[in-house]
Amino acid sequence: MAQKTDDLYAVADFCLVPMGTAEPSVAEYVAECARVLDKTGLKHKMHGYGTNIEGPWSAVMQAIHDCHAAVHAKGAPRIATDIRIGTRVDKEIEPGTGNEGKVKRVEDILARDQKA
Repeated sequence: MAQKTDDLYAVADFCLVPMGTAEPSVAEYVAECARVLDKTGLKHKMHGYGTNIEGPWSAVMQAIHDCHAAVHAKGAPRIATDIRIGTRVDKEIEPGTGNEGKVKRVEDILARDQKA
């Protein structure tokens, strides 16, 4: 095995959905979560329907927890969150490159197809 399993390196995608707010837009709540993530030091990237985040499993889960706490503190009485997490121990993943590496591999395959 190339990687220790005591605190797995995790590449996660999560979608935090504030519920019971007065406005149909949740942008202010999502921005609050983004502020929390910026303070973690973890690599993360927001997209249209969620956020990719990566780092040690415990830090990723703590960041999602902290987003929940901050969004509740901002006034959302309920939050529903979907989380997908991937880990691997068959090769070393350089911290901060997990998601980019996955995307680049597919892009390389598609580029190869274009040359054929």
